Amino acid sequence: MSAAHRPVRRTPSTGRASTAARTDGNRMTVYTQRLGGTNYRFDGLVDVLAKATPRRSGDELAGCAAGTDAERAAAQWVLADIPLTEFLEQPVVPYETDEVTRLILDTHDRAAFGPVAALTVGGLRDRLLAVAAGEGTTDPAATLRALAPGLTPEMAAAVSKLMRNQDLIAVAHAARVSSAFRTTIGAPGTLATRLQPNHPTDDRDGIAAAVLDGLLLGCGDAVIGVNPATDSPRAAADLLILLDDIRTRFEIPAQSCVLAHVTTTIDLIAAGAPVDLVFQSVAGTEAANAAFGVNLALLREANDAGRSLRRGTVGDNVMYLETGQGSALSADAHRGTGGRPVDQQTLEARAYAVARELRPLLVNTVVGFIGPEYLYDGKQIVRAGLEDHFCGKLLGLPMGVDVCYTNHAEADQDDMDTLLTLLGAAGCAFVIAVPGADDVMLGYQSLSFHDALYARRVLGLRPAPEFAHWLDRLGMLDETGRVLPVAPAASPLRALTGGR
Repeated sequence: MSAAHRPVRRTPSTGRASTAARTDGNRMTVYTQRLGGTNYRFDGLVDVLAKATPRRSGDELAGCAAGTDAERAAAQWVLADIPLTEFLEQPVVPYETDEVTRLILDTHDRAAFGPVAALTVGGLRDRLLAVAAGEGTTDPAATLRALAPGLTPEMAAAVSKLMRNQDLIAVAHAARVSSAFRTTIGAPGTLATRLQPNHPTDDRDGIAAAVLDGLLLGCGDAVIGVNPATDSPRAAADLLILLDDIRTRFEIPAQSCVLAHVTTTIDLIAAGAPVDLVFQSVAGTEAANAAFGVNLALLREANDAGRSLRRGTVGDNVMYLETGQGSALSADAHRGTGGRPVDQQTLEARAYAVARELRPLLVNTVVGFIGPEYLYDGKQIVRAGLEDHFCGKLLGLPMGVDVCYTNHAEADQDDMDTLLTLLGAAGCAFVIAVPGADDVMLGYQSLSFHDALYARRVLGLRPAPEFAHWLDRLGMLDETGRVLPVAPAASPLRALTGGR
């Protein structure tokens, strides 16, 4: 690593702080910061990133969090002075043993990186906020889109650690990322929804009733997606046929998905099942993905299989990917360079490198689903949701969020209202909605269908354009894009319940 890429000593006008870096005998960069009369030491980039992260229970569980707010501030000060090139020279997870790291570095676009190559992490923050404010560009979205291939997930995670919530919202709002299958996801001025009609026993009538509920409230434009109650390929095939029958009978411009394991979906494609989207959970390390039963080669195979069906009408993005802070830690697959634990938000951002490789239709973080062991309360969930959304969009993904929590977390629906509203302001591509905000199969709290209506109404957002046209054709949408009340008995969709 060249001396030109070292953080320089920085002494503010107060004279109360200074930062420096050196390389020890094992070529690990040791960063030091003097703040308020105390010297803080950070052993390598992994340590700086972890201790600069806003407080969360998962990092405390992993043993990598800052011990005090002062140590966190010192780490953030150090991080602000680190050149972006350090992230290309000091992998957070070793290149030799991790295929996600190899993907990140081998596909890094040096030309796209050029405009920010001389910047530090703090300089990148300033640049992003300037772009979001329209300084030096007539098209902030195009500028951010061109930059995306030049940023690594670690760079995105690092800069997010220096940003307030409003900073994360401002930059994400300026970014524009779209994808398409039967509907266009991420179009300006839209907020799409995944209609999640889960049922504890995969009962066909129960699922159909939940689909009816969601459609009557203008939901389902991102995907009508069911988490199957069992791992049975036959059950998954039956659900796919059910959803495809609903879609074709009512000419709904939407895509369906049964969230089975990717290997099951590949087999179902080969058997001729009506597969629209291919689902899989992914994570930010090779070991964590192995715990999910996948690797990059398998994911690429699944992507090719889904596209081979050519079922999309306005686009060919076929992958639906879910992520979540804490997934690597829960699989004991969170250690990086030097065997040190990597903070969960940086690992979450690395999962977006996997997603970016697959050009997905949908990506969402299940931000509060994994539990309070990783995100303890509403404040941590809100912050993590904004971070994940920001990092995903900055890296060029059509990013959605499952605004959710588990019942043993210190959170409630007021926290979800807050996060939903902030995400809507940030230009979130889609959110997940379930009947009554209560998923009775997975046992967690999410958003309800009327929550999506609230966000669209208050923030002036509409459904995906193709879906909005369908709602209008059924007389369910007014000229402002507001979903109109419809008597279920008078709707043609009533046939979903067999007329009962």
